Amino acid sequence: MLKLCTSLILIFFSFSIQAAQEITLNTTGKPPLNTPQLTGFMDLVAKEAFRRIGYTLKTVQLPAERGLINVNAGLEDGEMSRINGLNKLYPNLIQVPEKIMDWEFVAFSSNKISLTQGWQSLLPYSVAFINGWKILEKNVPIKTDITKVRTPEQLFLMLSKNRADLILYERWGGLLYTRTNKITAIKQLQPPLATKKMFIYLHKKHTTLIPKLASSLKKMKLDGTYKVYYNKVLAPLE
Repeated sequence: MLKLCTSLILIFFSFSIQAAQEITLNTTGKPPLNTPQLTGFMDLVAKEAFRRIGYTLKTVQLPAERGLINVNAGLEDGEMSRINGLNKLYPNLIQVPEKIMDWEFVAFSSNKISLTQGWQSLLPYSVAFINGWKILEKNVPIKTDITKVRTPEQLFLMLSKNRADLILYERWGGLLYTRTNKITAIKQLQPPLATKKMFIYLHKKHTTLIPKLASSLKKMKLDGTYKVYYNKVLAPLE
């Protein structure tokens, strides 16, 4: 009986330790950056970075704005990829100082539209982008004809139905979407509107993990692991 009780206590303790070592991040990315199976580029990078400091990674995918609200409230542990400085708007979020990757924010259209004037180039056109993407909400001129949607599928549908002149999205996701769906009429416009470093954010209850995770990401870039994931997932799309 004593052995049975001891075994049950050890099993319970083991499960408690395992549960305590799981981290849950919200992701706003789509393939090839994030997938439900954690096979996207950022999934692989984040999963390995957390593994090296003793954590297993779990992800959820919430709408961009809802995800930030939840993480700020501590309902999830963090965000996988957000632009620099979001802690100014969401004070309970702490930014991991080592970037997870660079995102190119680009426009896609079936029309030849010049973007040489940057964000101001958008003014004459009807533009759509995903609600909650802060860099777009901040930089698209307020006088632009703007429609906000929830998913990339809705973005590309708006283009195909001529309900927007152009859409704004992340480069890799847009390239994969057009190739997967054999869309030849829609092209990425040049140049990119912005290239931004993207960072993992954790809720302040995980403050002690910040330097460990930053160090883990740096080491992955130095030892070639980061490049292996890039070659596996992203390089074929270039």
